[in-house]
Amino acid sequence: MSSGTVADVIVARLKEWGVQRVFGYSGDGINGLITALDRAGNEPQFFQARHEENAAFMAVGQAKFTGEAGVVISTQGPGAVHILNGLYDAKLDGVPVVAIVGQQKRSVLGAGYMQEVDLPALFADVAGYSQLVSSPEQVPFVIDRAFRTALATQSPSVVILPHDVQTAEASEPSHEHGAINTEPEYRQPRVLPNDADLEAAAEVLSSGRKVAMLVGQGARQAWPSVVALAERLGAGVTCSLLGKPVVDERLPFVAGTMGHLGTTASAFVLGACDTLLIIGSNDPWTEFYPAPGQARAVQIDIDGRFIGNRYPVEVGLVGDAALTLDALLPLITGEPDDSWSAEVTDAVSRWHRIREQRSQVPADPVNPEAVLAALNPRVPTDAQIGLDVGSVVYWYARQLTLPSGVTAHVSGTLASMGCSLPYALAAKSANPDRPTIVLTGDGGFQMTGVAELLTLSREWRRWSDPRFVICVLANQDLAEVTWEQREMETSPRFAASQELPSFPAAEYARLLGLDGETVSDPSQLASAWDRALASDRPYLLEVITDPGVPLLPPFPAGEQKLTGMFEALEAEGESGHHAAELLRVYASHER
Repeated sequence: MSSGTVADVIVARLKEWGVQRVFGYSGDGINGLITALDRAGNEPQFFQARHEENAAFMAVGQAKFTGEAGVVISTQGPGAVHILNGLYDAKLDGVPVVAIVGQQKRSVLGAGYMQEVDLPALFADVAGYSQLVSSPEQVPFVIDRAFRTALATQSPSVVILPHDVQTAEASEPSHEHGAINTEPEYRQPRVLPNDADLEAAAEVLSSGRKVAMLVGQGARQAWPSVVALAERLGAGVTCSLLGKPVVDERLPFVAGTMGHLGTTASAFVLGACDTLLIIGSNDPWTEFYPAPGQARAVQIDIDGRFIGNRYPVEVGLVGDAALTLDALLPLITGEPDDSWSAEVTDAVSRWHRIREQRSQVPADPVNPEAVLAALNPRVPTDAQIGLDVGSVVYWYARQLTLPSGVTAHVSGTLASMGCSLPYALAAKSANPDRPTIVLTGDGGFQMTGVAELLTLSREWRRWSDPRFVICVLANQDLAEVTWEQREMETSPRFAASQELPSFPAAEYARLLGLDGETVSDPSQLASAWDRALASDRPYLLEVITDPGVPLLPPFPAGEQKLTGMFEALEAEGESGHHAAELLRVYASHER
């Protein structure tokens, strides 16, 4: 073991695990580790966020965009509390993150000392592995186990470091009872189901006449295998929100995203199928799955805990998606039903017409669907997209067709606003040669983005490709929640909770030395995107959009919601008339 402090050992161990940067914010509780990073020449690089929550989001973004474990460090007390949201994002979306958290000296723990929080209790639910280090001898194996657990279970691990442990002299390895020696080593296993289970699954799928697939992020490396099996079965393919970057929506049998924010084609495929194959998805929109008893189901997942978690499954296959699909393919018997394939392609074609119609619906001043439609043909083939939570997710899910190779990530299951710019900063730091796009509403942007623009203004000159476009759909409304109030509560919009302050986002970006513009004319969208994507520095494209554009679920579920939505809009009086008219137009597209 190298000489120096325990913190020096930790920094060396991070490098052995291949960590290139750690995200965080300094504080006295973690100063021992910060000082060690300085002694190591800032390797790994310390990436300073404006807030610990954003640093945790950056670590999640690092994990999502690279597949590697993201690392966040924070001080004790408030810093530790702040990272909790990002760690839950990692847990619920299933990505590896290691948090290294400072703590008060061991001698005062339990005294209610300044900034003392019961950190083991705080992290007990969120972490797959959480350990308070009480002696220097523990450090190597705790760090190694934290990384191995995060990578093996695709979940967050937490290492809690009292300040006096960080600054203590490093211990030498020993060979005695109670001593553990370890190395920074982990390799991904090759996991395949048993042959008998594969045969049982093949029998279910071969017997189906109307086969549907639901593809999630777990099929990330398996798309060619998904296509091969879909063509063999004549299946219609839908995807979860997290699975959207996996699928190729240009194919005639790919119906797009499922769920409340999904497509009419996906609603048809899942509503009419008699057989369902779920691949690497744990999507929570259970009311948009086939009705219980409607379809025989097979599920493939690398994590057996998710088998049958959303829909009753006849055969569950625990295994790697690509390997399992490749093993299934030669076991399929019979011929696909051409009539079902025709129904699927007709539904997909009809959906494409609907989404084009909607992007052209006049709004006041700009229809947000038109913003994404204008981006569609302009997405660079090597782009990285950080997506925020809110109404922008609907327009992304429905309007954007991602080129093969484009990566896009969102806080999918926790659905936490404010994730997009931190995600994108991590993605760009990992891949500085790739153009990066942020898609956010003004709610998410005001929550974290305004602050992290400062980070962007400091970092961008280090990148080999400066293209970093932040598109803010500014409607001065928490539109997704507004429409949820109307749909789910049959309640009118409550302005006091929903109205957002006006903020000159593009002007602020220019104040920081970035570039940008504000667009309120839909005819200017195409040229604005061209300017943004050609800029020699990060560019903030602020588009003034219409909060009245409805977040209508795909029919038939959406049709069942119309009466209550119109009642809520009627209760809003004259202020609801514009949104009601747009809702009528959108509903007419589905009929």
